[in-house]
Amino acid sequence: MNKAQIIENTFAFVKETLKGAEGGHDWFHTHRVFLNATQIAKKEEPIDTFIVSLGALLHDIADSKFYNGDETIGPKVAREFLEKQQVSEHIIEHIENIIKHISYKSSLSADRGGNFKQGFRSKELDVVQDADRLDAIGAIGIARCFNYGGFKNRELYNPEIQPNLHMTKEEYKHAASPTINHFYEKLLLLKDTMNTKTGKRIAADRHKYMEQFLEQFYAEWNGKK
Repeated sequence: MNKAQIIENTFAFVKETLKGAEGGHDWFHTHRVFLNATQIAKKEEPIDTFIVSLGALLHDIADSKFYNGDETIGPKVAREFLEKQQVSEHIIEHIENIIKHISYKSSLSADRGGNFKQGFRSKELDVVQDADRLDAIGAIGIARCFNYGGFKNRELYNPEIQPNLHMTKEEYKHAASPTINHFYEKLLLLKDTMNTKTGKRIAADRHKYMEQFLEQFYAEWNGKK
């Protein structure tokens, strides 16, 4: 089976699998990440675009937050699908590693020191990770943030609950703070975690948009606008 056919089959598989998923982690999110990733890959050569495409399309095939925190399901589902497509073992392993290491929470340490841990790295992971994080910031990121907060029935904002800026991975996974806190606990931090020059450039603009949004939000909250 040629690469173009495998990509086409992956599109169909992911679109069907994510039918009815929460709006911030649905097929449209995956497609945006795919578009971001292919855009970045073109400017960050040499990059294996086949691995980038598969990694982007399968990165959220079974997000652990919707499976009681089980981080093994995503790589397992991806492997089973790719084996049926007769993809070579070394590529399957690479895709598994992208899924395992792409998320923000995977970079958090187990202690409360706020330190980051270093795991698997590759140029392809760098590209897909940037693409995924770009979809978490800017206008789309704001929309996704509040959509998920509504999905979990969280408060929009509570001035009495301060953001936790030094969460461990487990604390992050089980956090239930107001949606605005998530900007400080993750979204505003993503700009400085970008791996590629292209990702950093795009992130800078989206970061500014979030800062402007928060300024407007607090002004309205306090009756000043």
